[in-house]
Amino acid sequence: MTTDTTTVTHRDAVRAALPPMGLGTWPLVGAEATKSVLSGIEAGYRLIDTASIYGNEDAVGVALAESGLPRDELFVTTKIRGNDQVSGDVRGALERSLENLGLDRVDLYLIHWPLPRIDRYSATFEAMLACRDAGLVRYVGVSNFLGHHLDRVIADTGEAPAVNQIQMDPSLARIPVRKANDAHGVFTQSWSPLGRGDVLASPVATEIAARVGATAAQVVLAWHLAAGVVPVARSANPVRQAENLAAVDITLTDTDLAALDRLDRGEDAARDVEAEEHF
Repeated sequence: MTTDTTTVTHRDAVRAALPPMGLGTWPLVGAEATKSVLSGIEAGYRLIDTASIYGNEDAVGVALAESGLPRDELFVTTKIRGNDQVSGDVRGALERSLENLGLDRVDLYLIHWPLPRIDRYSATFEAMLACRDAGLVRYVGVSNFLGHHLDRVIADTGEAPAVNQIQMDPSLARIPVRKANDAHGVFTQSWSPLGRGDVLASPVATEIAARVGATAAQVVLAWHLAAGVVPVARSANPVRQAENLAAVDITLTDTDLAALDRLDRGEDAARDVEAEEHF
């Protein structure tokens, strides 16, 4: 394990490499997942997000192959599941994911959940860095990490994750985690960026949407983009996929952004990472 306490960060490099918005694939499987990814790529998505625990890497891989796009035009993310943290077979887990995806490397490999109860995330991250150094991964990151998890993994390995992908929407702005990411030079991605329905139905989002001639989802995604965050949004509907991606062309005023910021319910509304058990 690395003993050098000098932190190595890759935020600027991964920011430059990341497309502005990602296409999520959970909970789609089989032909539905393949169809969704193909329609997303046709709409213009170039960041495709999956995970071992989703059980759809093979279906995503079919879509990547059938898309006909050159490999270097796609940015593919997958995540290591809890069982593989427990076993310690990180390279084996990655190789299985690569086989399912039909790829020789992934662009971003994330620890899906810290799972502090098993206390393996620093060792897992160290092994993932070795996979990167072997050419199997471009960037190594984490998902659902809190500030103290970042502190620990950086202290143990001497390197900061390139990305921390967190649950985030205007009602769950995750200010403490985003501040920790920024302090450590970690780029923020968001999952479930549209919330669970209440945000899209809020008078704030609907009023802004009506005024700027957009959908509520586009307004919320534009809020993420204005914060410098790359949202990973899931939709299997080709029309909605295209609508969501068009949020990159929407500019919200400072007043609009402040109104959306006021929807934040605070960190206590987030899922309890310490209690999560994803295997």
